[in-house]
Amino acid sequence: MSTIQEVLSKKVPEWRYQAKELVENHGNKVISEVTLAQAYGGARGVKALVCDTSSVSADTGLIIRGRPLLDIINILPEEVFYLLLTGELPDSKALEDFQAEMNEHTEVPEYVWDVLRAMPADSHPMTMFDTAILAMQRDSVFRRKYDEGIQKRHFWSAILEDAIRLVAKLPAIGAGVYRIRFDKGPIIPGDNTLDWGANFAHMLGLEDLDGSLKTLMRLYLMQHCDHEGGNASAYTSIVISSTLSDPYYAVSGGLNALAGPLHGLANQECLKFVLEVRDKFGGRPTQADLAEYVWSRLNSGRVIPGYGHAVLRCPDPRFTAFINFSKEHIKGDEVVGIVEDLFDVVPPILKEQGKAKSPWPNVDAASGAVLYHYGLTEFSFYTVLFSISRAMGMVSQMVVNRALAIPITRPKSVTAEWLKDFVGT
Repeated sequence: MSTIQEVLSKKVPEWRYQAKELVENHGNKVISEVTLAQAYGGARGVKALVCDTSSVSADTGLIIRGRPLLDIINILPEEVFYLLLTGELPDSKALEDFQAEMNEHTEVPEYVWDVLRAMPADSHPMTMFDTAILAMQRDSVFRRKYDEGIQKRHFWSAILEDAIRLVAKLPAIGAGVYRIRFDKGPIIPGDNTLDWGANFAHMLGLEDLDGSLKTLMRLYLMQHCDHEGGNASAYTSIVISSTLSDPYYAVSGGLNALAGPLHGLANQECLKFVLEVRDKFGGRPTQADLAEYVWSRLNSGRVIPGYGHAVLRCPDPRFTAFINFSKEHIKGDEVVGIVEDLFDVVPPILKEQGKAKSPWPNVDAASGAVLYHYGLTEFSFYTVLFSISRAMGMVSQMVVNRALAIPITRPKSVTAEWLKDFVGT
């Protein structure tokens, strides 16, 4: 039994006892009300899920297993994956064991590359990435053990095996998609002497003379890992998993949701806006010119991409982390400079305008510009980066949900006629 299996074998009974006690003693307690507007509005704000891996506070931002993101911003992606799964950070020995276990499963089956190379040359990178994951479903440990008759109380353990095997391969698959789709040359073999995020940067094949691209990828992959259970990609994946579909099916489905323009594509739109500003002014404008441009855009009925968030009422800590990174590692870049200036200019304008619920930037306002600086200029690939990271949160939620034997997700729907009768119209 691996170290993380041992850790979870001790924790799972505690989690089950806590859940059982809560349901038995307080199962009739009402934790949310649903309005007719929420029923028509995508169930926004309805408290109807339990997610212990992370939460989002309006005043703090992302909190991972009780730890505010900026308190743990320097940990490796492997460490945040371990934290998501267990609720605790690994010590040096546990981290070494976990990295070694992941390294055992980094090799991508050759048939995956055959599938990707056979796809149309203009396939979207997300389609390629998602297809690669789905193609590997044949290797699911959970599917095999379920067919063999594994006991329900051990489902979480088989899901964990799939989770580690899948996540271990994602950097290689993502980098391979990048090199195949954009004709960057042969696939670069991984280097398992590097950590998970640095190895991804290595396999992309971009220039990294000072090693700061590796630092960026550690940061990027760490902080996009999870965002509660109700975001579209995570929710889609856990609904699929609740049917006892294995993580390959579930992650693939979740990533289909992430590919949507209202979810994972937002960083592309933000970067396009920043590049439009650069092109309009022939470089980095003064903040006075930028403010005039922002007002003109708002007065024409358009929004400022990257500003405002459904939940946050503070600057997204992930945005803050990227800005801090750029100040330390990136000097004299016009695009990144515009992002920094927008942070000074936009919030006061949005406050004065008074229409935005939150005037603060979210992570998408900065992430694309930082990637662009390092030569990752293919916008359509950015969501693959997001996916590599977010898969950690998806599979962690699956492990926990199977440990707690959460039943199949099946909300009740009503018709418009039912609603009209209910409100008496």
